[in-house]
Amino acid sequence: MRNKVNLVVVLLMVLAFSNAQNPIIQTMYTADPAPLVYNGKLYLYTTHDEDNSSWFVMDNWKLYTTTDMVNWTDHGVILSYTDFSWAKGDAWAPQCIERGRKFYMYVPVISKENNRPAIGVAVADSPYGPFIDPLGKPLVQSGHGDIDPSVFIDDDGQAYLYWGNPNCYYVELNEDMITFKGEIVSIPMNEEAFGKREGNVKERPTLYEEAPWLYKRNGLYYLLWAGGPIPEHLGYSTSNSPKGPWKYQGVLMPTEGRSFTNHPGIVDYKGKTYLFYHNGALPGGHGFNRSVCVDEVKFNNDGTIQPMKMTAGIQKGLEYLNPYRKNEAETIAFSEGVKASQNKEVGVFINAMQNNAYSMVKGVDFGDQGATRFMARVGSTINGGVTMEVRLGGKDGKLIGTLKVPITGGDNRWEVVRTEIEKVTGVHDLYFIYKADKPGRIMFFDYWLFTK
Repeated sequence: MRNKVNLVVVLLMVLAFSNAQNPIIQTMYTADPAPLVYNGKLYLYTTHDEDNSSWFVMDNWKLYTTTDMVNWTDHGVILSYTDFSWAKGDAWAPQCIERGRKFYMYVPVISKENNRPAIGVAVADSPYGPFIDPLGKPLVQSGHGDIDPSVFIDDDGQAYLYWGNPNCYYVELNEDMITFKGEIVSIPMNEEAFGKREGNVKERPTLYEEAPWLYKRNGLYYLLWAGGPIPEHLGYSTSNSPKGPWKYQGVLMPTEGRSFTNHPGIVDYKGKTYLFYHNGALPGGHGFNRSVCVDEVKFNNDGTIQPMKMTAGIQKGLEYLNPYRKNEAETIAFSEGVKASQNKEVGVFINAMQNNAYSMVKGVDFGDQGATRFMARVGSTINGGVTMEVRLGGKDGKLIGTLKVPITGGDNRWEVVRTEIEKVTGVHDLYFIYKADKPGRIMFFDYWLFTK
């Protein structure tokens, strides 16, 4: 009986893993998610933890997009701390917002002037960038924990910028979004607003730690934040005004997930509400190699948020993916053994870093007529024996075709390769399995397409 129970547990774990969506980015370490909805698409700006870090080694900001909440497209680095002439490092938690068809990205960096955190702003005509620094200096440099900016535009057009660790501050932004009016406001750090902390109450009297995120729903304002003591949990407070006073509403997400920090980002998209956060769930992950996740939010009748736990993620997409148009290889629902790169020849692409690495996309709709041919732009530095299997439903699912990957040399040289496949109709999860009998990076992959 015990062996049967153990077998059931193993099977359930395998099933959960095969359907896993969290972390939603597996091709590099990401953190501090900042979602933005614009023109029917969800844009997700993140920080980027460098591999094998033992501190917050973060040099740039990344962008991912989705229309279905399960397949995410990597658009590469869209801004770096080096784009600010006055900054010397630390590309930490950002947020981007649209106003008047321009996009304003608020980022914390270390200032060369005093070696302390400061908040800068970069502006672009597109959510994809390029972003430029319009000020040539910090927007905010109070000298008091100037990190984790959150920007919000209220229904009356007034914009607010929140930030801060260990205290929380805000300013009212002018309509130009790159200057502010009045003085910096320090939010009272009291138990009523942020709950009571046990332990070091002199420096940090409440549960509030950092990472504020301002959000509005049905006339009620929500301030989500990372709470201490470390390791962090997520808490939130509510108010009838974006200026407070705030009322503490409890723990939103408890401490979990192999990272001693967390960072909330909440957004409404296609009739649902989603909470983005980070943990250390990827292989090798920990507090300095983090990974972004997302789960759907549910509200109680009184407007409070139902408590949440970290889960395997969203299982079913909001729409199906079209296989008869060019699809980027870096559009991925889940992967293993795959790393993202970018260059001037093709932009962003993915690399298979080991034999049997794979990437998959969910909810691919081949229709009733079906597909009979497959093509992909690929390359390799390995001479012979590299293949890409195309399977349905799983890593070991039905094999519909195998593509032979040619040796092209470096990843600045590519070939478009075609193959006949077994006819496929209907909706399937699509798996690409990368195979070679040699170690190291076995191939690189830019885009794919099916034809009827």
